[in-house]
Amino acid sequence: MIGYYILIGVIALVSWAVSARLQSKFEFYSKVHLRNGMSGAEIAEKMLQDHGITGVRVISTPGRLTDHYNPSDKTVNLSEAVYNQRNAAAAAVAAHEVGHAVQHAKAYEWLKMRSRLVPVVSVASGMSQWLVIGGLILGAATGFVGGFYIAVAGLVMMALATLFSFITLPVEYDASNRALAWFKNKNMLTQQEYAGAEDSLKWAARTYLVAAIGALASLLYWALQVFGGRRD
Repeated sequence: MIGYYILIGVIALVSWAVSARLQSKFEFYSKVHLRNGMSGAEIAEKMLQDHGITGVRVISTPGRLTDHYNPSDKTVNLSEAVYNQRNAAAAAVAAHEVGHAVQHAKAYEWLKMRSRLVPVVSVASGMSQWLVIGGLILGAATGFVGGFYIAVAGLVMMALATLFSFITLPVEYDASNRALAWFKNKNMLTQQEYAGAEDSLKWAARTYLVAAIGALASLLYWALQVFGGRRD
């Protein structure tokens, strides 16, 4: 277990460093005000219009960095700061979330795959590690062979959550690419504003990359505990 705690500690440290850098970038680019004077909400509405997407609402949601696209009710949810502010960081976030709406409208395959996994992962992610640990303890304490299969069931759930993390990567990168392409094609931002939006989105994507690597590392560790310790 010491190895696991070291692994989790390293991943947590890297995740913290990337998140801190992301926060720093967004704080910095929040001071780069848009020449066009558009708010995040107006950026989102404009991008939807330019892509011919109707029936999607842009709404404000409480909190910070709570921005997301909800495919079930077709809403682009922007945090209060992003919804109202008129800077490069807000523009980047707003356009990125509309990028997901564009993916949905175009039936982007990776988004469809991720959406299909959401109900499974919402259950599996909370149970997987407990099943693995419980199965290992049960097998070690009683010699009960069923403990091994319980642990394997936990690994399968963990593998699904890890797969979800990796499927999320192309979804997030593609949404950012769509946002940046729209900025460039429509000349929405100045060169400085565009550079800020691009840098913001790059660091946001790196948080998903760290999460995926962390999920894979955890899966491999527990797989070694389950199969490495099996003698029969």
